Amino acid sequence: MRRKTDIPLEVEVKFYLSDKVSFEDRLRRIGAVLERERTHEVNYRFDTPEMTLSRQHRVLRLRQDVASILTYKGASSSQDGVSVREEIEFEVSDFTAARQLLEAIGYKESVRYEKWRTIYILDDLEITLDEMPFGNFTEIEGGDPLAIQHMSSKLALDWSTRITASYMVLFDQVKKQKNADILNLSFADFHDIHVTPQDLGVKPADTPLFY
Repeated sequence: MRRKTDIPLEVEVKFYLSDKVSFEDRLRRIGAVLERERTHEVNYRFDTPEMTLSRQHRVLRLRQDVASILTYKGASSSQDGVSVREEIEFEVSDFTAARQLLEAIGYKESVRYEKWRTIYILDDLEITLDEMPFGNFTEIEGGDPLAIQHMSSKLALDWSTRITASYMVLFDQVKKQKNADILNLSFADFHDIHVTPQDLGVKPADTPLFY
């Protein structure tokens, strides 16, 4: 899906999982192809000293996993029940140089977050399994909101529990619920913190159908 400006769009929705193992087993049984094995990701968000991008709900991010990726995301909107936002993303050859460039033009690291991500492909949609410091999720991404909704049904996910908020919005929700001053969304920071779906303001999408 493209806008007139030809800026690519990120079209996706996520779900909270209570049983990641059973969900991944279902993915495999219905023919999903493993695109990328479980990989550790570290994401660094950058902003102006005045946090201008954050206030405008925009994202400038440098990510390290199997490669180094620089990403810009515009403010998100809801379309047919999924999250839609502009996304410009490309690989950079030198992570340190990319970071230095961002800092040289006035940006600073505002927050760091990490995950373990596994990627599958099914019916031209990307389906990820995300192990976050505060729980397990799946994201379904593609160009057509209706195809995403159909896939959620195929995966036995409760569409009414879908999440269009970003992981950073959920992070803010947890900090508010726990009254916790946590700087980064890291496994180390959450080592001794138990987070429930209620803390996140979400509901498990798989529980009613897997049990």
